[in-house]
Amino acid sequence: MSIASPSFHTQVGILGAGVVGLAIARRLALAGKEVLIFEKESSFGSITSSRNSEVIHAGIYYPRKSKKAELCLKGKQMLYQYCQERQIAHRKLGKLIVATDQEQVDVDLPRIINHASNNGVNDLKLLTGEDVKQLEPEVTCKAAILSPSTGIVDSHTYILNLLGDTEEHGAIIALNSAVERISLQNNEIVVESSDMTIGCDIFINCAGLSADLYANMVDSNSPRQYFAKGNYYRLDGQRTPFQHLIYPVPAKGGLGVHATIDLGNNCRFGPDVEWLSEDLRPQDIDYKVDPERSKSFYHEVRKYWPNLNDGALTSDYSGCRPKLGHPNLKGSQLNADFFIEKVPGTNFINLLGIESPGLTASMSIAEMVNGMIGDV
Repeated sequence: MSIASPSFHTQVGILGAGVVGLAIARRLALAGKEVLIFEKESSFGSITSSRNSEVIHAGIYYPRKSKKAELCLKGKQMLYQYCQERQIAHRKLGKLIVATDQEQVDVDLPRIINHASNNGVNDLKLLTGEDVKQLEPEVTCKAAILSPSTGIVDSHTYILNLLGDTEEHGAIIALNSAVERISLQNNEIVVESSDMTIGCDIFINCAGLSADLYANMVDSNSPRQYFAKGNYYRLDGQRTPFQHLIYPVPAKGGLGVHATIDLGNNCRFGPDVEWLSEDLRPQDIDYKVDPERSKSFYHEVRKYWPNLNDGALTSDYSGCRPKLGHPNLKGSQLNADFFIEKVPGTNFINLLGIESPGLTASMSIAEMVNGMIGDV
């Protein structure tokens, strides 16, 4: 295949118009950079960014000094401030991390509080089972942690605002523009899409589930992504029985089957962790929710909400987490940190494994990438 010569040039090319890609585009456009965003779909934020719990995370669980921990803590404050300034619907309603057996009370809750404190999250409160009953009469547990800075956000309106800022400051978004090839030519990164060939001084790969495929076009040593599907089931025919988000003690690979509330006071449970085949590629992901999987949800939810009635859960939607490890691969890290790095000797920046807390951290990720670019 011959290498095409670019017909146009831009300072910055960004691949992917999800929440992280748009946050980065906004930050760079505000800094005066010329930005072009490539998006293969017909709309923005239509894949991973539209398939999550819309939770603003506090930064409790992530490894100390990890990018996830530091970017979540900073991004949380930036996101709340931005939502307040733009009057984007959000609620800092708090969450309860509930312990349903004595070992969780004695071991897990103190460990979580200590770990959170090391991450800079110092507002957690330890509650007794009786305290929880005062806040959440429907919840049964032995003790719990209250995280008051956890919240929810209207992610679609947030993304719309990011896009508006981006375009207002001169950036261009090219929808239905699938990138087919990326190559290094002299001092340019040449991007060939379905409708154009562009030379870029800087290229930022925010392609979400497909990011590793594009990373490999420039760096064959870049990490591989794998997928953990998360299924959600909504509480059908009734409003939420909770005032807070309700989380169990974290499970391996995820945060357990938790109860989240949307801005309309509807309740859903999930996500679970359904590891997909290590050979599966993004285009082959099936987002259908299997009603049969809800059987395990009843068991998990009744640990903290015993009044859940049979037949009350209805299949809702699913999302997919891009992971940098897989349980079928020996020595694999199932909770690896965000990978945000330049390809050595280039101005090609890869963002891989951007799962939760990607939404919460989107603005701080943008600040980090802006710092990596510097005066280029």
